[in-house]
Amino acid sequence: MNENHIKQDSIKAWLLAARPKTLTGAAVPVMIGLALAWIDTRDYITDVFSWTAALLCMAFALVMQIDANFINDFFDYTRGNDDTETRLGPLRACTQGWVKIESMKKAIALTTCLACVIGLPLILYGGMEMIVVGIICVLFCFLYTTHLSYVGMGDVLVFVFFGIVPVCITYYIQLHTCTWQVFIASIACGAVIDGLLIINNYRDRDNDQRDGKKTLVVEIGAEATEWLYLSLGIGAVLAGITFWINGHILAFIMPFSYLLLHVLTWQKMRRINHGRELNECLSETARNMFIYGLSVSIGLLLI
Repeated sequence: MNENHIKQDSIKAWLLAARPKTLTGAAVPVMIGLALAWIDTRDYITDVFSWTAALLCMAFALVMQIDANFINDFFDYTRGNDDTETRLGPLRACTQGWVKIESMKKAIALTTCLACVIGLPLILYGGMEMIVVGIICVLFCFLYTTHLSYVGMGDVLVFVFFGIVPVCITYYIQLHTCTWQVFIASIACGAVIDGLLIINNYRDRDNDQRDGKKTLVVEIGAEATEWLYLSLGIGAVLAGITFWINGHILAFIMPFSYLLLHVLTWQKMRRINHGRELNECLSETARNMFIYGLSVSIGLLLI
């Protein structure tokens, strides 16, 4: 997409601010949670799986991701972290003037409220505890950008809010329980998606260190981060042996296609090491994690 001469507050400006490429990270855990719920409900005599609840889960996750992107864009601008001269990642809407600051404030309020409206009917399927889940999601959506990402908690939050919470809660809404298979799948999903944060912070490690942002990458160093990135992908695929144990061998075998791509991206990551060229690895990681989610989901549904 051409980012030159973008009209302020235009559709193109808001599309760039929403960062549609990041929506993969929101969709994958819900996909996996729904696939797990489907295979565990299809043997019921009566219809248990709710497509309405499934759509609400997916919509809530996608809107919350857009909300998080708006919040990140706004607060990074107010903190002065989006210096165009030193920024290595994609340009941000507020800093570039594509979106007015007041407009972004309103958009954050709108997407936050929209997520709450979408999530509220899930009470009918998952019970009143869904209110607590929704409040926690919204709260940590703000806390991540404003505080927790600066104290090395980003990777923990990815495991929780892109792994455990969406996979397990999506499953829980359908069946009102959670199994060990689902929990292990949620951890594996969190590991895969954390790769996106790791490559992002690996690219930005020098700027983050200068700005006092204590990401995991800053704390453990570049070489250890490279091996961590590789290990998360391998660990996620091997964790899929739980699918095999439960009679879903394809859900274990098919993600090896993801692992091959993950290893190739890791090799490119090590070769590039510094600079804007690492954005190629970021895009590849987003692609890889979508392939992981798709291969696990299809593998579960085929048998």
